[in-house]
Amino acid sequence: MLTYEMASVEATQALAARLGEVVQAGDVLCLSGDLGAGKTTFTQGLARGLGVEEPVSSPTFTIIKEYDDGRIPLYHMDIYRLGEAAVHEDLGYDEYFYGAGVSVIEWSEYLEDLLPEDRLLAHITIAEGGGRHLVFTATGPRATARLKELEQLCPTSH
Repeated sequence: MLTYEMASVEATQALAARLGEVVQAGDVLCLSGDLGAGKTTFTQGLARGLGVEEPVSSPTFTIIKEYDDGRIPLYHMDIYRLGEAAVHEDLGYDEYFYGAGVSVIEWSEYLEDLLPEDRLLAHITIAEGGGRHLVFTATGPRATARLKELEQLCPTSH
């Protein structure tokens, strides 16, 4: 587990960009946190780290957006609108999870039964003063490797 205290949107995006530099095809990143906690903001930073140049916005109504102009494709999913029905939607989740890019899933808790066992979890909360508190947890060897790489790039004080 890694914990970060980020004082600003820019700092949160900078951390996410560093993660974007090390993620690999087939990595799955699950983002959780309250509405407005910064899941899309984090994804924007990750996209920057991947070299994605087009603007990244929340796919709330399209559910899944693909960005192919970076080092590897970014599959950005926002499951909030589907809620509990998400597991019953045939949106080809496996093609994304095991595809040629990195999958970033906002509100991933609604897909719990469909997610790969090996994934990186990032829980984002609003901290006092408007900053963000990020807690990363790995659930397998692949995600653990990403956390170790992130920690080398961005050591924590904890």
